[in-house]
Amino acid sequence: MEDLYERFGRDVEFFVVYVREAHPTDGWQVPQNERQKILFAQPTTDQERRDVAGQMCSVLKLKLPTLVDRMDDKVNKAYAAWPDRLYLVGRDGRIAMQGKPGPFGFKPAELEAAIKRELDLIRAATESN
Repeated sequence: MEDLYERFGRDVEFFVVYVREAHPTDGWQVPQNERQKILFAQPTTDQERRDVAGQMCSVLKLKLPTLVDRMDDKVNKAYAAWPDRLYLVGRDGRIAMQGKPGPFGFKPAELEAAIKRELDLIRAATESN
């Protein structure tokens, strides 16, 4: 994702939206998280969720701007985002691309193709005016 952000960041706004802890210590913990010492309980308050999201950004050294869903999970519910999913929202507010649920449906190449299509449409509209 960092590569797409670096290549298209001038033309497309990128955001990571932290919705829920995918592998909490008090839920479905995975061995990889244990090995990497990524050990968080599922947050129970907005502040805890912001704190965990901040630590996640730090550990993963994310450059992308990160937003945090509130405890009502409104964004997660609206976008069926858990555990992860890629979206491209067009300038007109329509969903230009909805990836399949992750981790197996998390395919940055599909997002890249959608970004290119969307930018081509914008360029074509600009040129015809």
